[in-house]
Amino acid sequence: MKKKLVISTGAGISAESGISTFRDAGGLWEKYPVMDVCSADGFERNPALVHQFYNDRRKQLLEAKPNAAHYGLVDLEKDYDVYVITQNVDDLHERAGQQNVLHLHGELMKVRSLTHPERVYQLKPEACATTPDTRDQYGDPVRPHIVFFQEAVPNFEPATELVAEADIFVVIGTSLNVYPAAALINYVRPGTPIYYIDPNPARVPAGVTVIAEPATRGVATLARLLSQPIEG
Repeated sequence: MKKKLVISTGAGISAESGISTFRDAGGLWEKYPVMDVCSADGFERNPALVHQFYNDRRKQLLEAKPNAAHYGLVDLEKDYDVYVITQNVDDLHERAGQQNVLHLHGELMKVRSLTHPERVYQLKPEACATTPDTRDQYGDPVRPHIVFFQEAVPNFEPATELVAEADIFVVIGTSLNVYPAAALINYVRPGTPIYYIDPNPARVPAGVTVIAEPATRGVATLARLLSQPIEG
């Protein structure tokens, strides 16, 4: 039976594909007031602005491609039962071929009905070329399928369950400052190997193997470390 490898990814894994991050210098939050475009209150005040903001992000995403880090995680499926928990709203993991992806903060290429939240729609690329359609086929208003500030993270509990079952846990490309995602490391069973890949790693508990590299190089390093036989 394959070991369960659970991987938590953040903005750093997509940055090398050209996806603008929010928090870095020159990031999106320097161009837009965050609470205007990424909060529940902001959407209530000006849904048109929020729709346009996310449609611009979709256009950027369509120009991006998965990078070596995304493909490297897919390669690990040959030897491990891999589950990716991502803070990212892009679909680069899926486009690389990753089989099991859980999105904590929603999915950029989807919208959902405001009156029937169970109705979630996958957007076609051509829909992002113009002003977004803000109503579904039933005439109901839609919203980005994104977890806004001021909203709960519905997939956090399923994520903690995955982490608690991990035989190996990996964190890639995150500052470990974004909650609740940053708390996932606290759900790892004692004695479980933990790896942390980031070029500017945050402080981590003792026993965590830090790989201070960008995601593309760091995933390659991780693969080499995982392929080494365990001494004992």
